Amino acid sequence: MSLIQTKNLHLHYGNFHALKDVNIEIGRNEVVALIGPSGCGKSTYLRTLNRMNDLIDGTSIKGEIIIDGQNIYDKKLDVNELRKKVGMVFQKPTPFPKSIFENVAYGLRVNGIHKKAEVEETVEQSLKQAALWDEVKNDLKKSALALSGGQQQRLCIARTIAVKPEIILMDEPTSALDPLSTLQIEQLIEELRKTFTVVIVTHNMQQAYRISHKTAFFYLGELIEYADTKQLFENPQHERTKNYVQGKFG
Repeated sequence: MSLIQTKNLHLHYGNFHALKDVNIEIGRNEVVALIGPSGCGKSTYLRTLNRMNDLIDGTSIKGEIIIDGQNIYDKKLDVNELRKKVGMVFQKPTPFPKSIFENVAYGLRVNGIHKKAEVEETVEQSLKQAALWDEVKNDLKKSALALSGGQQQRLCIARTIAVKPEIILMDEPTSALDPLSTLQIEQLIEELRKTFTVVIVTHNMQQAYRISHKTAFFYLGELIEYADTKQLFENPQHERTKNYVQGKFG
């Protein structure tokens, strides 16, 4: 059974119909890329998976998103519990103005984990999983704001995985980074998929091809095509998908 099932999803911002009848299934330990031109609905869809759109006035949703067998738009659902299960990494690195150590420990403390040994072990493990430990292990008291952009983004990933989510959402996580940092994040995603399910929005089609198992192409709020990445790029079933992946518009 799929980890995430999206069924007949419609989303409106006021009168604007931002997502139109979206149906997607995502399996465990898959990396799924969401592609399409600006304003097509891919980031909106990503944010439905941890209910970030709830924070935008005038948002209304119809349909279902089922994660681990539970409809996450059920009124009884605890949204804080959902966001522990579904972590998010944003386009621009967002470290807190705290030490490297405290950035990663923050979510643990918020969730009631205060034992020194447990916090220290989880911080170290998370930084290792985020491929950052060797670079910062002697500077854990240093401000996170002193790190490079690529290091800050890996720190944000470490902070996300410290609370042990099942799913990691990434909204263009490399668009503000240089090519070397981008490569490091892509290699990291390949490692993370062994433990997590990753859903990533990217404008970079080569990146989608390199890192994902499946790709979803959105256009004007509609899911035009969703398939294995190789198939979608090399043998798309829809003319619009073909034109987009060949760079004829975007």
